[in-house]
Amino acid sequence: MRIIAGTKRGMVLLGPKTYDSRPIIDRVKESLFSVLYGYDLPAGAVVADVFSGVGSMGLESLSRGAKFVTFVEQDPKIIVTLNKNVEKAGFVKESKVVRANAFHVGAVVDRSFGLYDLVFVDPPYAKTKDVGPDSMLAGLMDVLGSQVRPEGIVAVRVEEHTLLPDSYGQFTVIDRRHWSSMIVVIYQNKPE
Repeated sequence: MRIIAGTKRGMVLLGPKTYDSRPIIDRVKESLFSVLYGYDLPAGAVVADVFSGVGSMGLESLSRGAKFVTFVEQDPKIIVTLNKNVEKAGFVKESKVVRANAFHVGAVVDRSFGLYDLVFVDPPYAKTKDVGPDSMLAGLMDVLGSQVRPEGIVAVRVEEHTLLPDSYGQFTVIDRRHWSSMIVVIYQNKPE
């Protein structure tokens, strides 16, 4: 697992010390960022990496020019490795690590940077078996509705057999991608 492009291109990330994490493979990460470039992201963006694990997506965003990243992770063991990766990359001032259950707090807005332009949502697959209107994921998307700027993007990663709805509250699907054994659905917040 490494940073693919940008100022920290080629930097190897420390892996999790647990099997509860599912790091995204480099090929899929590169493909997703190619899609995001079509939306002028992540350069200059305020980003959140929710269920961040060791921080692969957020650190990739910073390397590619994101302004600030909030990492939200609940597992204290994984947070130790996440903090080491943030320090190793030299992005301590451009990031914040929050230990919390993302289903409850969402992306946690930093007052200094305001609402998010881009949020990566990568919950444990077991928590996305139910994706209906009363599901934990629907509740998270509801919380994100007040944390993501109008026309901001939320990229949700789920296993390949999970069919996410075309909309969650004020978010509407603008792209769906199937890579390997996963699906990434890109939602956009409604305009002002």
